[in-house]
Amino acid sequence: MAVLQLRLLIDVFCASALGFLLFTRVNEQRTLWLLRGYLFLVALAWFVKRFFNLPLTSTLVDALVLACSLSLAILWQGELRRLMELLGTGRLAVLFGNPQSKLRATASTVAQLTDAAGRLSKSRRGALIVVDLGSDLRPEDFLNPGVSVDAQLSSELLLNLFASDTPLHDGAVVLKGNRIISAGVILPLSRQGISRYGTRHLAALGITERFDRCICVVVSEETGTLSLANQGKLERPITSSRLQDLLTELMAAPVTSTPAKTGSSRSVKSASQDSSP
Repeated sequence: MAVLQLRLLIDVFCASALGFLLFTRVNEQRTLWLLRGYLFLVALAWFVKRFFNLPLTSTLVDALVLACSLSLAILWQGELRRLMELLGTGRLAVLFGNPQSKLRATASTVAQLTDAAGRLSKSRRGALIVVDLGSDLRPEDFLNPGVSVDAQLSSELLLNLFASDTPLHDGAVVLKGNRIISAGVILPLSRQGISRYGTRHLAALGITERFDRCICVVVSEETGTLSLANQGKLERPITSSRLQDLLTELMAAPVTSTPAKTGSSRSVKSASQDSSP
């Protein structure tokens, strides 16, 4: 009897710990409601089986849980894919780490990135810049890992990497902290908004859907429009000053008193489709 009670306590403790972990990983309110309802059904099914001899009720609740499981698997296919990828690569620190923990960046990092994006926007040179805020991005996370750079971040270097006559300009640049890790990276594409966005924007959505602790700055080659992708959502068009505010907030860096030297702080009124690669 004591052994059974101990097993029951361990079971309840493990289930509660798993539920707590799931709740801490969810930020969106509607997703949190869905998760609460699903876990309530699972707990109800266990309670009916454990303490009552109601075969018909147990069968109905099990069928309801199965139907909800299939529905959530469809709704959360991106999140489940990311979970399996993290488990397969053994990155438990990313999976169980604090979702609020991010790589801190200096005000200079934000200013350099904003400056480069603004100048690229003004000259209508397409660009795709991924900022790793703690997702521990690795070469296997990309379709093509590109070329290792490992250099100090500077706006001049970013401008050179996205020069149209260089072999790396079509890919993405990956930043971590105040360093450029790699360039010419080919990112996985998102399936949402295929008819609305070009390849760069789909790549930005794709990487931020898979990894919630990274952001992506996009410069349209056709219109010069600035965009920022975060957690599978794209904000566009934005001005250089708006981009700087967003980067400062997301990268947890102090606000710099020196504005970025860009000539494209005006808003872009129209955001046509960017079909550049």
